[in-house]
Amino acid sequence: MSYLVPAEFVTKMVDAGESKIFMSTRDTLIRAFMAGAILALAAVFAITITVQTGSPLLGAAFFPVGFIMLYLMGFDLLTGVFVLAPLALLDKRPGVTVGGVLRNWGLVFTGNFAGALTVAVMMAFVFTYGFSKEAGDIGERISHIGESRTLGYAEFGTAGWLTIFLRGMLCNWMVSMGVVGAMISTTVSGKTIAMWMPIMLFFYMGFEHSVVNMFLFPFGMIMGGDFSVMDYMIWNEIPTALGNLVGGLAFTGLTLYTTHVKTAPKRNYS
Repeated sequence: MSYLVPAEFVTKMVDAGESKIFMSTRDTLIRAFMAGAILALAAVFAITITVQTGSPLLGAAFFPVGFIMLYLMGFDLLTGVFVLAPLALLDKRPGVTVGGVLRNWGLVFTGNFAGALTVAVMMAFVFTYGFSKEAGDIGERISHIGESRTLGYAEFGTAGWLTIFLRGMLCNWMVSMGVVGAMISTTVSGKTIAMWMPIMLFFYMGFEHSVVNMFLFPFGMIMGGDFSVMDYMIWNEIPTALGNLVGGLAFTGLTLYTTHVKTAPKRNYS
């Protein structure tokens, strides 16, 4: 069967969350590292397409190839475990604790950041031929994103911080739909189509993804961007990660779990 009904794939979501919580530290870090690195390359790919063609829509249409590759390989993004791990806790799976969920989140964050940072350094070197020339149009475009998405929000104070938070919520609403999309089909083509649609939407709309930002901001700083580590953390990464957590869990994880696993009693019309 190429399509699983919601009751089936939501159970797979809970199973996946449980599996990730009990995964070894080594495997969790490796899978997270690779996910962060691949998503960073996908961001470079999409921005390159946008700059060369002048079409942001075309760039967004091809960005999902990175997301699809990493999930087909079984790698883990922070945005995905934000949704899956708590479901195992909510379902009262044996041995699953709050500490186990937080440990998983911390390891995946660390691995994602290390992978994204590695690609940031590599791409900065590539664009500048070992820091011996200017980065060119694509490198310059990427390097300025960090400034606009930190200082640009800071100009609006609390309203700016809340804007990032909401963009983070909207982002992981869509990204987590992509994570679930990988579970609703048993064929590669079915998984690909289901993952493609929400990922393209989030990227084109400019929503904030904590792992993509783990590449964009370090790259911008390496290239001499006019913002600090604290600017990045306070005016992007922290509110983005919190928004990703709330949006993915509230709009995708809890809604699917509540209505397809813990369904309410049917109404009696007799």
